[in-house]
Amino acid sequence: MRIPLQITFRNMPHSDAIEAKVTEKSTKLEKFYDRIMGCRVVVEETQRRHHQGNLYSVRIDITVPGKELAVNRQENEDAYVAVRDAFDTAARLLEEHGRQQRGVVKSHAEIPVGRIVRIFPESDFGFIKTPDDREIYFHRNSVLGDVDFKDLKFGTEVTFVEEQGNEGPQAARVALSRR
Repeated sequence: MRIPLQITFRNMPHSDAIEAKVTEKSTKLEKFYDRIMGCRVVVEETQRRHHQGNLYSVRIDITVPGKELAVNRQENEDAYVAVRDAFDTAARLLEEHGRQQRGVVKSHAEIPVGRIVRIFPESDFGFIKTPDDREIYFHRNSVLGDVDFKDLKFGTEVTFVEEQGNEGPQAARVALSRR
């Protein structure tokens, strides 16, 4: 970190133990993103409850090039748990920021497309032929959207999600293809 860590305690006395925990957790953040410029942490006792323990909240502001990331109000009755939860959230934010900076984007698997090759309306099931020439069973309860099972015909192009059923592969979700 280029700017030293700033730790503030509000509505509570300074605690060397909590400060040590915050310092330890903040140094670990650099494993997730190594260009952290500064980090400010506020540990606060937010409410004074008489029947239960006090509630602690932690706010973390992390400065990175071109952006400021904030973790707001991780609350818990245990100050150490609030610190842990806040830094876990900060680590996730930094990981995501690092992925965005590197241009790494989550990709989704391509949804398979097939054609209905056999359909049995009286028995509420049918079969979809996949691009690799397999037949996948589907039941009327698997049909999604505003499509009625009885409107499906031989040759209709559909998308589906394949899963393993008791008797082999089956389509979990079937919808009309939008191609």
